[in-house]
Amino acid sequence: MTVESLFGALETLLTFETMIWVIIGVLLGIIVGALPGLGPPLGMAIILPMTAPLSPENAIILLIGIYSGSMYGGSIAAILINTPGVSSSAATMFDGYPMSKQGRAATALSISATASTIAGLFTITALILFSPFLVEIVLAVGSPERFLVAVLGLAMITVVTRGSMAKGLLAGVAGLLVTTVGSAPMSLDNRYTESMLLYDGIDFVAVLIGLFAIAEMMKLAGQTGGIADQAVDIGGGIIDGVVETVKRPLTVFKSSMIGMIVGSIPGAGSTVSNFVAYSEAVRSSDDPDSFGSGNETGVVASEASNNGTVAGSLIPAISFGIPGSSSTAVLIAGLLMHNLRPGQSMFDPSGELALTYTMLLALLVGNVIILLVGLTLVTRLGVLTRIDTNYLIPMVVVLSFLGTYALDSNPIDVVTIIVFGVIGFYMVRYNYSVIAFVLGVVLGSIAEENLYTSLQISDGSYMIFLNPIEYGWLSPLLVVAIVAILFGPFLKGRLDAYRESA
Repeated sequence: MTVESLFGALETLLTFETMIWVIIGVLLGIIVGALPGLGPPLGMAIILPMTAPLSPENAIILLIGIYSGSMYGGSIAAILINTPGVSSSAATMFDGYPMSKQGRAATALSISATASTIAGLFTITALILFSPFLVEIVLAVGSPERFLVAVLGLAMITVVTRGSMAKGLLAGVAGLLVTTVGSAPMSLDNRYTESMLLYDGIDFVAVLIGLFAIAEMMKLAGQTGGIADQAVDIGGGIIDGVVETVKRPLTVFKSSMIGMIVGSIPGAGSTVSNFVAYSEAVRSSDDPDSFGSGNETGVVASEASNNGTVAGSLIPAISFGIPGSSSTAVLIAGLLMHNLRPGQSMFDPSGELALTYTMLLALLVGNVIILLVGLTLVTRLGVLTRIDTNYLIPMVVVLSFLGTYALDSNPIDVVTIIVFGVIGFYMVRYNYSVIAFVLGVVLGSIAEENLYTSLQISDGSYMIFLNPIEYGWLSPLLVVAIVAILFGPFLKGRLDAYRESA
């Protein structure tokens, strides 16, 4: 990596045409992310054919701008109407939407913009400085580690569940069962496929929109006025959000690093890092019971992890051509479309290193644009919380159905959002953990696929997860972390009881 390549990339980025494409990409990403059911993969896929006339640099910058902008844009719908614009904003809803109902929508939105920007700037800078070392780490992660990361996320159910632990575990298992529908990921055995439309399984995005968007609209249908319990006062909220974020540097740092690390693991993606970061914020908090009722730390953790994941997902994408997420899969398609092959050439000073630097520097500029937009324009959308529900409900429902159907044009997805809308409505009514259910849905297929692959590698031996000499130290360390999360609270309770009796 040479200084000449870096300065060459900076020179390319600062041209008027390239800067325009950076701005267009980020703004399109924010819009796409804010529309429930769409998200970065669909937005990038729609734009991809239109990039053919552009130079490779501008085409990739446009695509990556959409990717980055949508990570922030998803928080807008999550905070204002309890509907994740993108799946990676699901955890943002847990505290962002209660803040909106409390009349603090602008504060939540500015927290989102500030946390996203700081995390994005930090992780992209770290990627520029330490990318050679990060590539070596990614090389060390295989199917066993990906399986254990998924199990680690499932173990977080014991952390995020409030109230009855039995209800939380039941919700998590129910989420796992949803992922068993369709063709098995490795053996291709058909499971519960009464219709050919179910061969691809139950779409996670449709489940998520049903659980949150439709369920929330069913709840709102029983009340009059806007979604906020009181009039939304946006005066002063912008500065409050910035201050609340800056007051939590450790949360921003931890969450952005979680996003970067998990995002660099192919198949994990921003949704997994989103919940892991949120769960870690709950675990390490002095007041964990306040999460889910408008705790600013929950929004900071969730949004910092999102933009951290963007940097992390680029590591396997540009290094090996391995998509860390569906968004980076479209990005790789864009690279190939413009005769750019991911791999060593992307880090070769005589190859495409300048383009790699241009892409990373464009992300830095894009994060600044996110902050400017978030603090000047998007926060004004707090007025949406005062829209009469008679107008709001039809708009959200129509967008949810259109966005979901547009993804795969599968009629079963329409049925899915209706069914899980009803399920989500009654889960909330009877105090079952929606978070635990979503964790099961997100991580079930990831865990199954990588468990199957791991056992094939080891000829059926489970020692692949425990033997550090033959298979490396990372898997045993993850096993220790899983055991600590599962049994730590129980042992801590017994230890506290012993100390009190002593």
